[in-house]
Amino acid sequence: MKPIEDIWVYLATTPLLHLTLTLVAYSIGETLYERLGRLPILNPVLLAVIALAGLLIATDTSYAAYFEGAQFVHFLLGPATVALAIPLYRQIERVRKSALPLVAAICAGSTTAIASALVLTWVAGADLPIIATVTPKSATTPVAMAIAEGIGGLPSLTAVMVILTGIVGATLGPPLLSLMRVTDEAARGVALGTASHGIGTARAMAGSDIQGAFSGLAMGLNALATTLLVPLIWLLLS
Repeated sequence: MKPIEDIWVYLATTPLLHLTLTLVAYSIGETLYERLGRLPILNPVLLAVIALAGLLIATDTSYAAYFEGAQFVHFLLGPATVALAIPLYRQIERVRKSALPLVAAICAGSTTAIASALVLTWVAGADLPIIATVTPKSATTPVAMAIAEGIGGLPSLTAVMVILTGIVGATLGPPLLSLMRVTDEAARGVALGTASHGIGTARAMAGSDIQGAFSGLAMGLNALATTLLVPLIWLLLS
């Protein structure tokens, strides 16, 4: 029998191994989340990230090697985002009736996310490249990375910040909204989609169709608002 090290070397060269590990890690996280009463701290994405990061570190596997398999899940993000149009279509009449306050809320949320990132990183004494990296953190990953690169940030680090923002928002957002007595499904969805993009939207979808629809719309509009506001603010500051 081959030593376990030899077996791992063989498996590590197989892209489907990391795809399987990703799916298994998320499935375990989802199971724990459901069986333990949907505790916010047990967000399936958070649990999967922790498990996979620990495994990659323990096996000395590079992210590039891991992504050879995980890229298949990454590819599905596009169709999954497009599929958000389905619950949105089902709620189209409600969206039309609340169009004005909806746009105002998303613009306010986008501006707050950008301003808070700018102020906090500046107060912490960060250099301009780091400030540029963190500023678009509340937009979805591809948009945030493009914005960061355009204003002199570090796109790879921006991706990490976006994921962390999404996990924190999806984990703490629902209980915080409940603590603030925000019970309207549409309002909860807009808050999650604006603050924590795709991960928050996935959490909203688990809440209700209304939350999911408004969260998906907020995620898209926030990406647009961030694309317009960040370069403008950066131009004024430079």
